[in-house]
Amino acid sequence: MQLLSLTSTLSASFIAFGLTISPVALSADTLNVYTYDAFASDWGPGPKIKANFEKECACEVNFVALDSSGGILSRAQLEGKSSQADVLLGLDLNLMEAAKDTGLLANHSVDTSAVTIDGGWSDNIFVPFDQGHFAFVYNSETLSNPPTSLKDVVDNQDLRVIYQDPRTSTPGLGLLLWMKSVYGDEAADAWERLASHTVTVTKGWSDAYGLFLKGEADVVLSYTTSPAYHIVAEGEEKYKAASASEGLYPQIEVAAMMKDAPNPALAKRFMQFILQPGFQSTVATGNWMLPVVKLDEKLPSAFDNALKPTKSLVLPAKDVAQNRKAWIDEWLNATTR
Repeated sequence: MQLLSLTSTLSASFIAFGLTISPVALSADTLNVYTYDAFASDWGPGPKIKANFEKECACEVNFVALDSSGGILSRAQLEGKSSQADVLLGLDLNLMEAAKDTGLLANHSVDTSAVTIDGGWSDNIFVPFDQGHFAFVYNSETLSNPPTSLKDVVDNQDLRVIYQDPRTSTPGLGLLLWMKSVYGDEAADAWERLASHTVTVTKGWSDAYGLFLKGEADVVLSYTTSPAYHIVAEGEEKYKAASASEGLYPQIEVAAMMKDAPNPALAKRFMQFILQPGFQSTVATGNWMLPVVKLDEKLPSAFDNALKPTKSLVLPAKDVAQNRKAWIDEWLNATTR
């Protein structure tokens, strides 16, 4: 997930226990979608997707904005079968197994044969909606000697780094797995070295990127496509994605339908809609990620110049599910020594 939102304030109705869904959001013609705040924000793809789907469904789309991708799954687990969510939108490849294990999600009937993700897509619960790779982004006007590897980021003690918490953020979890892919059993020592020149670890992407843009860090964990935003929206070319000789870690964001969805017919229809132009056409310049199907219209040329990974580092999903807690504990212990 990435949107150049620098404020992510939750509605007061989300304070205390969490979500207070209005009566209209509980009506038979309303689709409740739990997602992360940046996706649903005015500057994100949410409003356009809402308008496009509402034209087709004669319904109302109610985006319930949570403060992080990890918060989507946590909220669904907390509410269980009593949840008013129809669709969860914003989990990613690395949370899929954990989400499946909740038993809260339903099979979809979406034809995913047109998905352009390497290796195709055959999962019967999740439908992908965007894709990209994690990267550290820097300002080329203030950093003349950018890192060229993950090891450079870890070992350059003069480099001020900001990244996201792997417990609450999918980019943070992506970095956790990227580090594990590169360092293996030596990851704890690498985390300790990185901690010595880390400015802060934020709960979500928006806060981290906002601090970076204010000059609080030399590099921030983001995406290879982040510079495209600055080129397209601002005409600014100074922001770059740092290369990584070891390879980059991918992110694929996904949606799933709740087994006990209050409005299952709408939920099924929305799951189909995810791979249609009305949704996919908003991804590149709304979420600043790559669509997962081929579109008729060409993406802005800024995406042509996005950093291409020499190698994708992907840990098996089952390994991630089995070891995620232990790896997070390893990160916590190493960064608080």
